[in-house]
Amino acid sequence: MIGDGDVVGVPWCDNCKYYCTFAPVKIVRTSILPFRGFSAVNLLGVLFVHHGVYISNELMNHERIHTAQQREMLFVFFYLAYFMEWLVRLPMRGNAYRNISFEREAYANQRNLDYLHSRPHYAWRRYMRRASYKR
Repeated sequence: MIGDGDVVGVPWCDNCKYYCTFAPVKIVRTSILPFRGFSAVNLLGVLFVHHGVYISNELMNHERIHTAQQREMLFVFFYLAYFMEWLVRLPMRGNAYRNISFEREAYANQRNLDYLHSRPHYAWRRYMRRASYKR
């Protein structure tokens, strides 16, 4: 079981010799974050999860994809771009959160546990053109 404060790699990774630490995520269990309606929130590569929430391989991969996005945008620019895109998509049809390009990339690839090994830099740009998720 994944414990509090663990730095988690991908133990099932076939592309690395032993224990893959690509886009590791530190886990913090808390009652404050994330906000209601969310399972987890990734802030600066630290995963905040409520007590009792099961962290599946898909959820972990989703959050690792966000960590990779944050790193390539030097963290600050990731949060600025994320917030700006959310503001732009807010008045549009559909779910603004699910239509953010960063979320679309993460949701589209969360089940592909090898995705981070083949992911091109700035892959989220492919998901910017149009919204696809409807309520």
